[in-house]
This record gives sequence, C-alpha cells and structure tokens, in this order.
Amino acid sequence: MTYRRFGLAVAAILLSAPAMAADAESCKTIRMSDPGWTDITSTNAIATVLLEGLGYSTDIQTLSVLVGYQSMKNKDIDVFLGNWMPAQQKFIDELNASNAAEVLGQNLTGAKFTLAVPSYVAEKGIKDFKDLAKHADSFGSQIYGIEPGAPANENMQKMIDSGDFDLSKWSVVESSEAGMLSQVARAEAAKQDIVFLAWAPHPMNTKFDITYLSGGDEYFGANFGGADVYTLARTGWSGECPNAATFFKNLKFTLDIENAMMGKIMDDSMAPNDAAKDWIKANPTALDAWLKDVTTFDGQPGLAAVKTSLGL
Repeated sequence: MTYRRFGLAVAAILLSAPAMAADAESCKTIRMSDPGWTDITSTNAIATVLLEGLGYSTDIQTLSVLVGYQSMKNKDIDVFLGNWMPAQQKFIDELNASNAAEVLGQNLTGAKFTLAVPSYVAEKGIKDFKDLAKHADSFGSQIYGIEPGAPANENMQKMIDSGDFDLSKWSVVESSEAGMLSQVARAEAAKQDIVFLAWAPHPMNTKFDITYLSGGDEYFGANFGGADVYTLARTGWSGECPNAATFFKNLKFTLDIENAMMGKIMDDSMAPNDAAKDWIKANPTALDAWLKDVTTFDGQPGLAAVKTSLGL
C-alpha cells in the first residue's frame, strides 16, 4: 500500500469513528448555585439552555452566598456565576486560604449599587448625595430602601446617624423591593421627588429613567457602588472538564442582557429557561462568542448543535 493510500485509509477510519467525548462522564452534570438573586437566576438559565444544547445538564441549588461557597469548598458545587467583587472579598479570601476555588473569568462589568433619583429630579440639579439635604421637604426627608434588615438599609441608616450630608433628620423607609419600586412608579407618574436604593443589573434601569447619585463612595464604594462579577469553579474542575470550562470562560454578559432577562422573569412572569431561550432566539449572534472553541459533550461542533436545539 502506498503512503497516499495508507493516509486515505487512516482518514476514512477516523471519519467513520464515533466522536470522542470532550469531557469525562463525571462532567456531564454541572452543579451550580443560586443565592436566590434574579440576576444569577438569569445567567444560570442562559448557561443551562446552552449546556443542554451541548449535551450537558445542570443541577442548580438555591443556597445563600455563605453556604454556596462552603459547598464549593466541600466540592459539592462546581461553578458559581455570582462572585460580586469587591463585596464578596471576604468569602474569596477564605476560599483562597483553602485553595478551594479558581476564577474562570469576569462575566459582567459595570454593575452598580447606590442611591438614585428619577432623571426629572436630577434635571433640577439633584445629582449628588450633598444635594439631598437642601431639598428635604420635597423628598419628605425619606430615602426608600428594601426589606427590613437588609445590609443596604443598615448602611443608609449608618450614613444618617453619622450626620454626613446633613441628613441626620432623614429616615429610611423599609419595604420589599416590589414595594419600593411601586413607590417609585407612583412618584414618577406624579413627577414627585423621590430618592431610593437602585442597582444594576435590574429591569428598573429600563422601566424607569433614573440617575445614580455621585458622592456616596464612603458608604457604597467608588463608581456608584461599582462592582464586577466573576465566574468561579471549584479548584481542579477546569482540569477535569476542560470543554465545559472553556464554555464558562467564554460566557460573558452585559447589563443590557441581564436587565432584559430579569425583566422577562420579574415583569413578564416567564420561567427562567423560557426567558433564556426567548432572549437567545432574538439575539443569536451572542452564540458565536459564547461557543467559540466549544464542542458538545460527545465532541461535535458546539455552535451548530446549540443552534439546532433552539431551532435557529
């Protein structure tokens, strides 16, 4: 047999052989955690829909941040999409001390968490924490927060108690998230002044025209309480499951994506996975970056498989 014929024969055998699995069988189900936050529910849903199209499955457990990290340390959780930094620095320090987790990448930039006003209020010149006190009457000397006991409310009360920004006679109105946003909607309809706790990603950013206040760095952090969100995996998982790890390294979001996803879940009452499918079908070009160099579980081209699974 000539070298040419030998080469053709080998090629024929390789083409006819079944595709080899890209990851070990133990990687087929990926265990993830969700602290019960709609942004992480949204990103977990996108990951789940894509992974199912690749032949994987997810096992998502609702766990507090503390318990979720402990579960990762115990190797009961593989991946977490909600490592908000710098707010969770303490947890990361503890994981690093035990060599329990690795960072697969940053999945969101530009998150924020501080006080805000409707933009029609900002247009009056109220754009900074220091602008609030001189308009105390129009605000009723009230800042609208979220549920009682929330750290954010405690932070605002600390600011009031300190006397900073001349807000010592103000009070925090504690309510549910939905209750706070209902009050914002009523104020907006009547074009009344209101100051409230706001954050992104969240559908409030598309539902309302709001302006985040500057000047609160001491209490909320720089860049309007700015945060970046990272994807973590338990130590060793990316080596055991390199294909799935490549997928998670590729999986990056934007505020617009998460705002839209959260809106579908919170405002339109869509099931998370249905919301993910709906968003992906409307934005199929996102798949190109998310599935670059990713295969199905059995080693076939990943992008084509996911498009087929979604009817694209």
